[in-house]
Amino acid sequence: MEKVLVTRCISENALELIRNEGYETNVYKESKDLTPAELIKMCEGHAGLLSVGPNKIDEQFLRSCKHLKGIALMSVGYDKVDVKAATKHGMPISNTPDVLSEATADVAFLLMLSVARKAFYMHKTIERGEWGFFDPMKNLGQELYGKTLGVLGLGRIGLELAKKAKAAYGMQVIYHNRSRNQEAEKLLNATYVSFEELLNQSDVLSVHVNLTEETKGMFNLTAFEKMKPNAIFINTARGAIHNEKDLITALQNKTIWGAGLDVTNPEPMDRNNLLLNMENVCVLPHIGSATEETREKMAVMAAQNIVKALKGEQMPQVINPEVYQKD
Repeated sequence: MEKVLVTRCISENALELIRNEGYETNVYKESKDLTPAELIKMCEGHAGLLSVGPNKIDEQFLRSCKHLKGIALMSVGYDKVDVKAATKHGMPISNTPDVLSEATADVAFLLMLSVARKAFYMHKTIERGEWGFFDPMKNLGQELYGKTLGVLGLGRIGLELAKKAKAAYGMQVIYHNRSRNQEAEKLLNATYVSFEELLNQSDVLSVHVNLTEETKGMFNLTAFEKMKPNAIFINTARGAIHNEKDLITALQNKTIWGAGLDVTNPEPMDRNNLLLNMENVCVLPHIGSATEETREKMAVMAAQNIVKALKGEQMPQVINPEVYQKD
C-alpha cells in the first residue's frame, strides 16, 4: 500500500478521502517545523507528500525525493517552492486556490476597519487601566465612507475585498494588475491605474499579489513616501512584499497614517516588534484562511490533488502543468 506523508494534523475528512482511495496516511503530529533534512528523511518510503506549513521544496529536496509521484500544498501561495526545479525534475506541484478568497478578504476588511478606528491599540489601553478621563479630541480614528480603496492584485481575494468595501462604505475602487480585470470594472466601476497612481490616490491600499522577485520589497520607503499621509496600508498576502524597517519608519514619521498586517517577515513576529505597540497598527498572526469551513475545503482539495498524483493522473490544481506535456 502506497503511503502519503502529511506534515500537519488536518481534517479527518481529507485523510479519509486518501485512505478510501486505498492509500495509507502518515501524519506528522509534533508541534515543531521539520528541518529540510528531516523532511527528506521522512519522505523515504512515501509515494506522495501533502505539505502543510513552511516546508521548503527546493533543488536539494527534489533531488533527494525523486521517488515522490507528486506534492500537494495546502496553501494558495507557493513561494517556498522552486517551481522551475520541480518542473525540471518532473515533479507535479499543486496548491489550493479559490477556496480561501472570501475568508482572506474578510481579514483584510477586518484590518482595514480596525486600523481606521485604532481598535487593537484602544483595547490595550483598557488592559493597561488607561480608560479614564474623556478627552473628545484624543485617540480619534478616521471614517472610510466614500474613500478610495486601492488594490494591488485585483484577483479573487482582491475582488471580494472590493465588493465588501463598495457595499459597506461606498468606496471608490482603483487597482493595478498585470492585466485588466474586466469583471471588476463592470461590477464595481473599478478603475485601472498605474502603480504610481495607485500609491498616489489610495486612502486604503490593500496587497493581494504573490511573492515573486518582482514584488519582494515592493513597498519600501520610496513607495510609502508616494502615498497619502492619511493612507492605510494593508497586507494579507506575504510579509516580504513590504520592507518592515521602512514601514516602521513611514509610520513613525507619519508618512502614512496606519497599517494592518496579517503577514510579517519573519513569521512568527518578535513579540518586541515596534509595530505591535503603535496606535495606528493592527497585526494578526497570519489567520487569513483560519476558519473551520475554509481549512476543511483546503485540506480536501489538497487530498484530492495528491490522490490524482498517486494514480498517475493530472492534479486538478497543478501549478506546473508543463510536467504533463509529452515530448
